[in-house]
Amino acid sequence: MIGQLRGTLLEKRPPLLLLEVGGVGYEVEAPMTVFYDLPETGAELTLHTHFVVREDAQLLYGFASRYERELFRSLIKVNGVGPKMGLAILSGIEADRLAQCIRDQDTTSLVKVPGIGKKTAERLVIEMGDRLDKIDGAPASLPGKISIAGPDDARSDAIAALEALGYRNKDAASAVAKVTSEEELSSEQLIRRALKSLAR
Repeated sequence: MIGQLRGTLLEKRPPLLLLEVGGVGYEVEAPMTVFYDLPETGAELTLHTHFVVREDAQLLYGFASRYERELFRSLIKVNGVGPKMGLAILSGIEADRLAQCIRDQDTTSLVKVPGIGKKTAERLVIEMGDRLDKIDGAPASLPGKISIAGPDDARSDAIAALEALGYRNKDAASAVAKVTSEEELSSEQLIRRALKSLAR
């Protein structure tokens, strides 16, 4: 089991990032909440990881905090929620806010998150309610970091990130266009606004 990686951040292409550890490049899939707070490429980065071995692939999922990783592990134990949906959920809502919604049995807020329908929201509340108190680590708020990309780059990055989360190019482009304003927004800000638009 690979539980943690610390190395040099080489590439970030949501939902994949490339981390070099001891001369080996690890491809790690991460939720958008991790990408919002990534350092520049070339900087050192530590990720808490979850390793999945399938018949056709070996996959690494990375998280900024141990709490977020444990929440992901709890998510994928829920009936009908796999790693891909787990990443999409944690991309649409921060870990502490998700935990609060589950504790409050707030299915109304949960169904607004991309990837969560009414039945899934009800299953999350029922199946994860008792597990939350057993998760170690305090909830971590993961604020966004403003990128320096130009407006066209930011829009392209936002569309690519939404496609990586499973949205069709047409829907992703439409959502980004809808939330683009006269002010210059970072790709992270565009993604957040587009996800809220798509959840309506």
